[in-house]
This record gives sequence, C-alpha cells and structure tokens, in this order.
Amino acid sequence: MKRLFDITISFVALVLLSPVLLTVALLIRIKLGSPVLFKQPRPGHNCELFTMFKFRTMISQTHDEQSNPLPDEKRLTRLGLWLRATSLDELPELFNVLGGQLSLVGPRPLMVKYLDRYTPAQNRRHEAKPGITGWAQVNGRNNMTWEEKFDYDLWYVDHQSFWLDSKILAMTAWQVIRRSDIAKDGHATVDEFMGTKKDSTTEGTE
Repeated sequence: MKRLFDITISFVALVLLSPVLLTVALLIRIKLGSPVLFKQPRPGHNCELFTMFKFRTMISQTHDEQSNPLPDEKRLTRLGLWLRATSLDELPELFNVLGGQLSLVGPRPLMVKYLDRYTPAQNRRHEAKPGITGWAQVNGRNNMTWEEKFDYDLWYVDHQSFWLDSKILAMTAWQVIRRSDIAKDGHATVDEFMGTKKDSTTEGTE
C-alpha cells in the first residue's frame, strides 16, 4: 500500500509541478550554469547505496584563490538560499521516489561517510526506506541535535504506518508554508555528524 501511494503521489506531483521544475532548472542554468542537478550517493534501505537527485544550490567552486576550502556560507547563492527556504531544491527527489529508492516519508538519507559513525542503535534507521520527509523533519527539522534526530528516526522505524505517514506529509506541507527550521540557528547548512560521544562513565571499561 505504501509503495502504491508513493508511486501515485510522486507521479501526480511530477506532472502537476512540471512547469515549476522546468522554471527552476532554467533559473539554475542561467544563474549557476551546469550541472543543474546535484547528484550524490546516499545509503538507502538496508544501507544499499543509490544516487539521490536535488537541484543545485551552491557554486561549483570549492576553494578560494589561496586553495582554502570555501565554507557553505560562501558557496550558497541567493537563488540557492531561496530554493532551500521554499524546499524547491528537494523536488527532483520525486524521481527517486518514482524509481523506488526513496519513499515520500522515512528517515532522511544522509552522507555515506556517516555509516561508520553510527552506533548500532542509530544504524537501525536504515531498516526503513529513506524518505523526502520524516518524523524528525516535522519535529524540528535541522534545528536539533543529531542524537535527537536519530531518536525520532528510530521511533518512526518502530511505529511506521499509513496514518502516521499521512500525518507527517500534512505537517511537512504546513512547515514548508511557514518556512520553519530550514537550517540550524546561526548556520547556513547542517553541521557535519561526527559520531555520538561515548558516555564518560563507560570509557576504559571492557
């Protein structure tokens, strides 16, 4: 039922939003050049890798004239900030939903390099197919700690249902309209997950 729902909604959305997709693609091509799409491998269900699509929001340049890495704040353009604020940069992920790599609702697919940084419990987030939006996103989105996000992801894995997915989609629509919790306060993008620190009381024990 969930797969049928994903196919139906993503197909209808792609048809209805095709003028928006084409307009955004044209704007990116004019303002940022090619490529229009940002493609990156992400771990999906059971950690199986797939290529996720998003609209590009940053300039291609990654280093300054002194070969120093450019922070995301310097690479994000005004167009990119607007695309992120309106969540329009996420629209190409509907193709991933149609292809079966993503669901409309599920834990967000994160960076491949994070796989070795999860605790065994946190890695359970991959027991569900990743989604465009999820329980963590509607309960704070990017304005929370990584550990809080993972707690919400694991709660979803253990309680997922059609009705919960419907609730999350409705909450997501309201959140997009309000443009709330787009990024962590004081940051242009999300902080990198470096792993969960071990409890100091357990360090040095066997």
